[in-house]
Amino acid sequence: QVQLVESGGGLVQPGGSLRLSCAVSGRTNSAYAMAWFRQAPGKFREFVAALNWSGRNKYYADAVRGRFSISRGNGENTVQLQMNSLKPEDPAVYYCAARYGSDDDVRRYSYNYDYWGQGTQVTVSS
Repeated sequence: QVQLVESGGGLVQPGGSLRLSCAVSGRTNSAYAMAWFRQAPGKFREFVAALNWSGRNKYYADAVRGRFSISRGNGENTVQLQMNSLKPEDPAVYYCAARYGSDDDVRRYSYNYDYWGQGTQVTVSS
């Protein structure tokens, strides 16, 4: 059973920073490509950032490019999302996602991913 465990959400002022983390537990001897999505109230879930299994290839949504950075964590099958210069339009529940794959592809659609975390709330408010 594969599970994704997220951490790092919270309240931050506009212009501030937060770092989200996500770790795969369970079947950890497989290679996973990972991604972050977010969903604000009344809106569809949207892509934020993704990387391939090695972390070499990355892709960002236009809304966050230049402010957010996705990277592999220190442990295997972990991923972090460093969020800087947070804006009032960034608040949402942020979800970590993972898919099996040791390819170089970076995928940005939710149906590409096999596993999802429970979500962590990010609030931006002064």
